Amino acid sequence: MNKNSSNIMALAPNTSNKRETVCIFGTGDFGRALGHKMIHSGYPVVYGSRSTQISNLIPKDAEVLGHAEAAQKAAIIIIAIQRQHYNFLTPLAEVLRGKVLVDISNNLKLNQYPESNAEHLAQLLPGSKVVKAFNTVSAWALQSGTLDASRQVFVCGDDVEAKQMVMNIVRALGLTPLDKGSLLAAQEIENYPLQLFPMWKFPMILSLGLTAFFFFYCLALDVIYTYIYENNNFSFFIAITIPNRVCPVMALILLALVYLPGIFAAIIQLYRGTKYRRFPDWLDKWMLCRKQLGLIALAFASLHVVFTLVTPMRAFVSWRTSKGIIAQALNNKTEPLNNTNAWISDSYLALGILGYFLFVLLGITSLPSVSNNVNWREFRFVQSKLGYLALILCTAHTLVYGGKWFLSPSAYKWYLPNIYILSLIVPCAVLVVKFVLIFPCVDKPLTQIRQGWERNPKYSE
Repeated sequence: MNKNSSNIMALAPNTSNKRETVCIFGTGDFGRALGHKMIHSGYPVVYGSRSTQISNLIPKDAEVLGHAEAAQKAAIIIIAIQRQHYNFLTPLAEVLRGKVLVDISNNLKLNQYPESNAEHLAQLLPGSKVVKAFNTVSAWALQSGTLDASRQVFVCGDDVEAKQMVMNIVRALGLTPLDKGSLLAAQEIENYPLQLFPMWKFPMILSLGLTAFFFFYCLALDVIYTYIYENNNFSFFIAITIPNRVCPVMALILLALVYLPGIFAAIIQLYRGTKYRRFPDWLDKWMLCRKQLGLIALAFASLHVVFTLVTPMRAFVSWRTSKGIIAQALNNKTEPLNNTNAWISDSYLALGILGYFLFVLLGITSLPSVSNNVNWREFRFVQSKLGYLALILCTAHTLVYGGKWFLSPSAYKWYLPNIYILSLIVPCAVLVVKFVLIFPCVDKPLTQIRQGWERNPKYSE
């Protein structure tokens, strides 16, 4: 009986842990969405508004009062209004004294004001405890419940206790709070929603630039050259043939660029004899966007796979195949199977399949949901060891496929090398230098440096 009673007591709701009332100043889209979410999470909500008339848009379980009266009912007040309307809060300074004010506002452009909105609010109401939070969550996500992409909430403030109270609310709403420190971090937090893929900017610009270069390079050699000198109109190559040449080239080069900054970092550390000096800014930024470069490379590799699969469906391929069959029939001669070409064909296809498999594995393990479930050694093994293996296989795939053009004079149209020759420059350079770095005479001092050893320590014991 006692055992059953204890189970019933454990399953019963704890009515003593009633949540505190939260006040929201502002009945706009975000204020209503946040209030609705809080009510569903068990918080009593009172709105402070100029008009105390109940609207159909306001959550039905919420109370609407004047600003002063609503503020007196709660210790935490969420300021869901724009900065330009903060002046109405000044007459309420005494009512708001000692209260926790949560600033959720954003600006229209980066660094719009000298100080952050939260710091400005703290200057207007020095007797209140200002905390910055919720500005990275959208009203639509709160209303629809699709918070997967915006579950993290950045929180900052000078008062530790006030910040903890706000973080408790964040957790109760099913979100993840991230403490960013003092209110000085509010400027950075307010800039987050205004940044458009900040870590993707350099990878995207680089990818677009290289894609345009290789596309026009192929256009000149495969379409314009053949039209001028061979009087063949291959303009339809623009649709599939040229993209199917550009995509693998881009995938291979971008994959090599993922591992190239690590090569530079190792050389710099060996030269300096220490790891306690910052890398150049360009190298720091490059290393920070390696994940984005790798994912773009995977996208190009996937496009290459799709283009290759649809190749047999093309009219040009069907015409070329039937032409070869007819030529053999007219000459009453059947060409025997060339075992060498068969081996080369199967080898480069096998290398490509294995390389793409590891490519996909690298992309999957870079996802936060996967990387958070492996330890650092496992993650490094996949991204470094298997990553270099993927680079080796993809480079070998390109070498086997395009190696025959290295010494062929017909491949150098207008004295320009074939696109596959250009694609091998960066990955081969990366692999050669990496091969040198794994020699014991080089790897041992590099490992010691990364473990804290210094060739010329600044301070002696």
